Amino acid sequence: MSFAINIICEDRPGMLRDIAGVVADHGGNIVYTQQFVLDRGVNKGKGTVYMEIEGDVRGGIEGMVEALRSMPMVYEVTVHPSFNQIYGSRVIIIGGGAQVAQAAVGAVSEADRHNLRGERISVDTIPLVGEDAIADAVSAVGRLHRASILILAGALMGGRITEEVAKLQKEGIPVIALKMAGTVPKQADLVVTDPIQAGTFAVMHVARTAVFDINRVRGMEF
Repeated sequence: MSFAINIICEDRPGMLRDIAGVVADHGGNIVYTQQFVLDRGVNKGKGTVYMEIEGDVRGGIEGMVEALRSMPMVYEVTVHPSFNQIYGSRVIIIGGGAQVAQAAVGAVSEADRHNLRGERISVDTIPLVGEDAIADAVSAVGRLHRASILILAGALMGGRITEEVAKLQKEGIPVIALKMAGTVPKQADLVVTDPIQAGTFAVMHVARTAVFDINRVRGMEF
């Protein structure tokens, strides 16, 4: 059994602990969670806790939901498909605005072909300038839920960025770099001259309905 729940609750210390305790008491295993304070709408100022849960839940989903709803300071509990079922694998694109935009064109166009066949692949982009800003973003990719591959799109990248790329690769996330100055292309799994093609390759690697495997062309340049 795999499902997701979203809880609107009071923002107070110990709330996450109490909610997790109820889930555990019902035999649920929390495989992903996020929480923050809402800053908009009718629930502004309240906390929201989202959890993806697996396992044989005692009493079924309904029993767990009712137990959560009976908790003091819990206002609402809803059941949803998981992020993986909705958004699927994530392709991350980081770098200069123009190059990022072109890589996104290739990635979105290719993702559309596979999503029409029943897959779920999403594309996330952020245009950034400066070694530290890009290095911090690359480092954060390893902490992003469902991140499957990274494209670095720019004209010059090296130093700290290269170091973070190496760490990311050790975590099992491949990196495609555009052909550019700096040491990042030497570290990347694949170097691609055309940003549109880079986006296409990235999606083909994560798609189940494609035959492209970056591991078979690692270290090559196109």
